[in-house]
Amino acid sequence: MTKFSDLNLSPKVLKAIQEAGYESPTPIQEGAIPPALEGRDVLGIAQTGTGKTAGFVLPMITMLARGRARARMPRSLVLCPTRELAAQVAENFDTYSKHVKLTKALLIGGVSFGEQDKLIDRGVDVLIATPGRLLDHFERGKLLLTGVQIMVVDEADRMLDMGFIPDIERIFSLTPFTRQTLFFSATMAPEIERITNTFLSAPARIEVARQATTGENIKQGVVMFKGSRRDREASEKRKLLRALIDGEGDKCTNAIVFCNRKTDVDIVAKSLKKYGYDAAPIHGDLDQSQRTRTLDGFRNGSLRFLIASDVAARGLDVPSVSHVFNFDVPGHAEDYVHRIGRTGRAGRDGSAIMICVPRDEKNLDAIERLVEKQIPRIDNPLASSSTVDSSSPVAPSSPVAPSSPVAPSSDVQTPPKKAKPAETKAETKPAKPARKSAEPKPKAATKAKETPAAKSDPAPRGRDRQSGGNKVVGMGNHLPSFIALSLDDRRTN
Repeated sequence: MTKFSDLNLSPKVLKAIQEAGYESPTPIQEGAIPPALEGRDVLGIAQTGTGKTAGFVLPMITMLARGRARARMPRSLVLCPTRELAAQVAENFDTYSKHVKLTKALLIGGVSFGEQDKLIDRGVDVLIATPGRLLDHFERGKLLLTGVQIMVVDEADRMLDMGFIPDIERIFSLTPFTRQTLFFSATMAPEIERITNTFLSAPARIEVARQATTGENIKQGVVMFKGSRRDREASEKRKLLRALIDGEGDKCTNAIVFCNRKTDVDIVAKSLKKYGYDAAPIHGDLDQSQRTRTLDGFRNGSLRFLIASDVAARGLDVPSVSHVFNFDVPGHAEDYVHRIGRTGRAGRDGSAIMICVPRDEKNLDAIERLVEKQIPRIDNPLASSSTVDSSSPVAPSSPVAPSSPVAPSSDVQTPPKKAKPAETKAETKPAKPARKSAEPKPKAATKAKETPAAKSDPAPRGRDRQSGGNKVVGMGNHLPSFIALSLDDRRTN
């Protein structure tokens, strides 16, 4: 078995690795570190949770140990798609460079420009940044990239998903042509392949797993769910999530719950807190200080459930996450790989459970095509209660009960149906006065029904007069006697 001591890393880096408790490199580290130390471009492809970050941090520290940074001209640049991933890379540098005198700066949004400008002005060896904030500093004239010797693009496919590819291409154009470039990602989309062919020179390609594979140590499952009604689907789906969490019992020590939309992140977090679950949200609209506090609480164990958008799906390194719950099926199949990669890290076992509603079945099919296997279906823990709910509208007293040919309610409706022939045999004339002596509403209905018929056929009106009815039937053939009198006769009367 290969050890870190076999990879030609500097003694000070090896000492930091030993103090961190690591002995053997992961396959991606074993494959990427030697060509990186030789100065070659590297294209690393591996599923999440396999140690890609250390795969470029360790050789960078070794190579940067010699030399000195100049003001506003960083010697190396690491680009990350999200603030959280950038902060995590910075933590890795702090861990592995404790015995090496290297300076670093973290350029992310949500932090004042002034503090970041001070760090850049003093000169940094390692600059870790998100693309947007990096270009902001450059356009303000506070940063020069002509001194970059090593450039790293981490989670390159996530850069594509977030629309950073034009920014990446511009940043490449601002760096020297002689730079060393390291690309690391879990998947390689065609657009990413085009960029690597454009900006990397004869890279060493290290692919330690088939693209878009999921860890074998992650137990996966999907619940097919359909709400009883459209306006109840959201609340019933949240109830199902709580049931799934409870069903895992003590095995669920902590978990990340992924939602597709930021609004759903807030709603699910509030719902879980309402029912006594220790949960907090994290997404791009929150202040950086709040996001940092939430992540720190989740890492140190004071927070059990992290409700997140895809901002936390890439590069979030919390080794002991026991479960991932996909409250929504991700819109991009690749995101599923990254989401569930938050569990089962560093060889641990993990569980990933997803809820799929009918409109998301196409996305589920795309995921299964990508990972080249069917995700096992698991039973809905609320199936029994949902069955009762769905059957309650067709109780014996319900008007729709006759639609069930064998339902007990059909027996209840049978006596009225048998009584109808007896009614047809009875005389109809006595029945009419009974209708007329009913409540006023039936009278109005009878009048409304008989009036149109009276205009077309005078016979019913005659029968009504003969039967002693006293309701007004209109003019028709009946002419009151006072109208037939002449004007003079009426005056005398």
